[in-house]
Amino acid sequence: MINTRFSVAVHILALSASVPREKLTSEYIAGSVNTNPVVIRRIGSMLKKAGLLESQAGIRGFALAAQPEAITLLDIYQAVQKEEEALFGVHPSPNPRCPVGQNIQGALDTAFGSARHAMEQELAGISLKNIMNDLFS
Repeated sequence: MINTRFSVAVHILALSASVPREKLTSEYIAGSVNTNPVVIRRIGSMLKKAGLLESQAGIRGFALAAQPEAITLLDIYQAVQKEEEALFGVHPSPNPRCPVGQNIQGALDTAFGSARHAMEQELAGISLKNIMNDLFS
C-alpha cells in the first residue's frame, strides 16, 4: 500500500529544487518534513539510487540530480515503492469453500491492476516542476 515515503520523497525533491545551487543536509530537510533525519537519509538514499538526488562522499547534503521538469511523480513513486509492497492489499485468507472467497483474489487482481495502471499513467504526466508551480503560486 502507498505509505508516506512517497509524499516525503516529493517533499525532499521539491525542497531541493527550491534551492538548486545548495546541498541540503538531512537535518535541514527533516526540519521541513518534521521527521527524523534518519528517515530522510533512508529515503534520500532511495532517491539517489534512482538518479533523482546526488551527493558526494565527504560532503554533507543532497542536491537535485535533474531538472524538475525532467522528474515525474512516477519516477519518484518508483524510486521509493518497494517491490514487495502491493498498492492495494487483499485480505490473506478468504474461505476457499465460499464461491466469493475462492474467486475474490482473481477478481480484485484484475480491478486493482487496472487502477494501478491508471494511477501510474496519471503520475507520469505530472512533473516535479508542476508540483513546484503549485507550491509557489
